[in-house]
Amino acid sequence: MSTQRSMTMALLVSVCALALAPQAALSQDYPSKTVRIIAPGVGNSFDIAARMIAQAIAQPLGQPVIVDNRPTGVIPGQLTAQAAPDGHTLLYSGSSLWLAHLLQSSVPYDVNRDFQPITLTTRSPTLLVVHPSLPVKTVKDLIALAKAKPGVLNYATASTGSVNHLTAELFMAMTGTKLVRVTYRATAPALMDMMTGTVHLMFSVTGSVAPHIKSGKLKVLAVTSAQPTALAPGVPTVAATGLPGFEAVSYAGVFAPAKTPRAIVDRLNHEITRALTAPEIKEKLLTNGVEVVGGGPEQLDAAVKGEIAKMGKIIKERNIRED
Repeated sequence: MSTQRSMTMALLVSVCALALAPQAALSQDYPSKTVRIIAPGVGNSFDIAARMIAQAIAQPLGQPVIVDNRPTGVIPGQLTAQAAPDGHTLLYSGSSLWLAHLLQSSVPYDVNRDFQPITLTTRSPTLLVVHPSLPVKTVKDLIALAKAKPGVLNYATASTGSVNHLTAELFMAMTGTKLVRVTYRATAPALMDMMTGTVHLMFSVTGSVAPHIKSGKLKVLAVTSAQPTALAPGVPTVAATGLPGFEAVSYAGVFAPAKTPRAIVDRLNHEITRALTAPEIKEKLLTNGVEVVGGGPEQLDAAVKGEIAKMGKIIKERNIRED
């Protein structure tokens, strides 16, 4: 009986070794050519972070790592989903990747089926700013004013489904207020109208509004993270100044096509995480409005699913569809 058990165990060990051998060999041979990181847009926080990561991981990987900028929208995700699952095509993206199917009737990929999470990289809250002439000092004041004048106050936003749009929708849903949306194609004209008082308020990434807050042309009320952040020293949270439980934070991460071998995923996660811990990278990303959080495939997957659940509810309840 003992001999039979020993033979069975030996057979299982052999089978496991044979199953792991191809992955181990693949990991040793990886990468065998240039690694491409697809990033949506040019000059934004995704592009900046992708380029810093690419530069940092090229030497330890032993191959060039390039950033392939594509238009924002579904194209970056589509290209990644269609690429070979060999670790040579990666995607650096945020919520536009995983919220697209909630906002559009047809998306050329399934976020749960077509991607392999690799590394949770950064998060970024927004700042709630108002024109200085608005007679409010706190979020509580703003809520009271908005309730007293429903449909009178307006807010600046980018395209439908953008971070600042969904954050404003979440704010209205939680406060029972009605704000009028004013849509802009770019941040610059939105800020111009904010500073002239044409628009009353907006939720914006810290990098865009920080200089105008410092100059006194805009007034900051709060930050949308659950806790105070180094991105906005001294600025209280929305939750602490009038709306308990409010949190709206955008995450970003690195993905690969589905079925990318775990050995390659682990190698990439190790190198990217090591890069993100470098003080100079953390500091530069902070100045661009995002803070490094780091985390493995499981943490990125949890962040994606959490935001889909939270914002998906708002998108459905408020019937939000992309233009």
